[in-house]
Amino acid sequence: MTAHEPITKAAPVPPKRGRKYGDVIAGARTVFLRDGFDGASVDDIAREAGVSKATLYSYFPDKRLLFLEVAQLECAALAENAKDEVDLDAPPEIVLPIAAAKIIGFINSRVGLGIYRLCVAEGERFPELGKLYYHSGPMTARLELATYLACCAEKGTLAITDPMLAADQFCELCRTDAHTRLLFGVSGPPSDEEVAQIIGNALALFMARYKI
Repeated sequence: MTAHEPITKAAPVPPKRGRKYGDVIAGARTVFLRDGFDGASVDDIAREAGVSKATLYSYFPDKRLLFLEVAQLECAALAENAKDEVDLDAPPEIVLPIAAAKIIGFINSRVGLGIYRLCVAEGERFPELGKLYYHSGPMTARLELATYLACCAEKGTLAITDPMLAADQFCELCRTDAHTRLLFGVSGPPSDEEVAQIIGNALALFMARYKI
């Protein structure tokens, strides 16, 4: 079975929600996190989920759609987790390092890398895939961060006139060459020490620009 069998050329549609949906998602999440998108087989996902391949395909006729569903749910879970961990009334010196750690952790994860590679590889033939992920993943994260930065501006702790631009800038400061090296297979994921350095530099540069 190849990675893209069967191929669906119609625009992505929302998956149906049935009694086995949760099992399919849980199984797919385990396999995708373990093996990545290319390494994950439909047989392994069905086996892990405890369902037949026919049942799996009745929910997701294409492995790409299943992967993006898992990715969107991962993004939503990360956003909710961040909300629980972060005190939005706390100063940026506290909130931004936590946000940076979440961003760095996700973009360098198997799921994060798999999403990026999938959207680039399939972008021309299936542009809806990238749009679907972008609006449920990166855009949601940036909106949450921009909302926090707007609150900081209102309180007078940061001199920000365009919260969305500032959120974009902070997210890009978290990406760095460590992510590029990982994408091209030059090195593995950044070490804890490198992550700490990336976070520290991102915070220092951002605060140098926007601290009042």
